[in-house]
Amino acid sequence: MLMTETDHRKNWWQRLDGPLKVGLFFATLGIVLTIIGIFRDPTTPVTAWSLGVGSLISGLTWGLVSWAIATAAVEVENDVNQAEAEQKVNEKTDESE
Repeated sequence: MLMTETDHRKNWWQRLDGPLKVGLFFATLGIVLTIIGIFRDPTTPVTAWSLGVGSLISGLTWGLVSWAIATAAVEVENDVNQAEAEQKVNEKTDESE
């Protein structure tokens, strides 16, 4: 993949597409909520293992599911726009005949 001059000026967040940004946001949210939950629950031992595994599971789950939903929404919007464009082309060709 060739990078243009404008790509070099963008930071890493600006180079990401929308669904990936959504996935990263919700993964971070899931990790933060898990850490808060571990510290608030008196029965959960606060160890590196519980923090790591809890963060990994919640971050991956929230991130993956939200990324999949956002990707599906983008794909549906693209399909709808493509179908509307094809419909307009078909209407114009029907009118000219």
